[in-house]
Amino acid sequence: MNPQDTLTLRKLDIFLAFMRLGNLARVAEEMELSTVSVHRALHTLEDAVGCPLFRREGRNLQPLDTAYAFAGHARRCLDECRQGLEKVRDMAGVNTPRLRIGSLYSLTLHCIPQVIIGLKLRRPELHVDLSMDSSRGLIESLQNGRLDAIIVGANEPPEHPGLLSVPMFEDALYFAAPAGSRYASATKDIDLATARNEKFVMLGAGFVTSESFMNTFRLAGYEPDVAMQVGDIFSLINLVGQGMGCSLLPGRVAAFSDRVCLKTLQPRYRSRQRIALMLPGSREHDPNLQALAAEAKRTV
Repeated sequence: MNPQDTLTLRKLDIFLAFMRLGNLARVAEEMELSTVSVHRALHTLEDAVGCPLFRREGRNLQPLDTAYAFAGHARRCLDECRQGLEKVRDMAGVNTPRLRIGSLYSLTLHCIPQVIIGLKLRRPELHVDLSMDSSRGLIESLQNGRLDAIIVGANEPPEHPGLLSVPMFEDALYFAAPAGSRYASATKDIDLATARNEKFVMLGAGFVTSESFMNTFRLAGYEPDVAMQVGDIFSLINLVGQGMGCSLLPGRVAAFSDRVCLKTLQPRYRSRQRIALMLPGSREHDPNLQALAAEAKRTV
């Protein structure tokens, strides 16, 4: 059998869940599998890819750079398959009422589950598809009709012709450092000027947190030494937790990892991100989108 025959969509789904959660047991719980099944899926995925994706540390797995690089391609592959399934089901007339929602990765801990649960209580017959991307990618997908609504962040109130914005909440930016670093015990606000010699990791272009990152360092008057850029905030948090470098992260990610500490910045460096639901102005009277907007307004 060709090793690539073992490269299945299910294994890609498990792989992306592990890259997001970073823990075999948590992936097993979320996907209703045994830990052994998750480990076997990741091992056979490595065989299919043809190169190592993880480093073994006892019973744990640590993603290599190859895993972070592969994650973006795997995510696009699954998204394309889901979109294809949706289109052919629409053609066959077998689709249930469906709403395609896009979100930032960093909103999946509290905000998105709260919104979707409330939406399903309002409209239990509705099937929700959730996609995650950068703010730039989500806005493009909404404008091109690939998504029905998105929840994104911006440093300024979002203004896009033809799109309606429903404000939800604001979030502050923090200095993020490994839990075992010298910053963990800091009792004063962090002065970025004193972190000039630190290595940093950051999100790639298109993310509101990446934009906030660069704006803040402009205020500090220097360009940070960026060791790596990544394509999602879960990978970024894992890299900070493993000591790859420091970063600037929004407060909403605080509960994602106990290996990362968030410290307030000095007042001159502080900024806030505005989180909002965006939807096409031409569909403001759509009952499904009206229900979604009502839940968005309730989110704090």
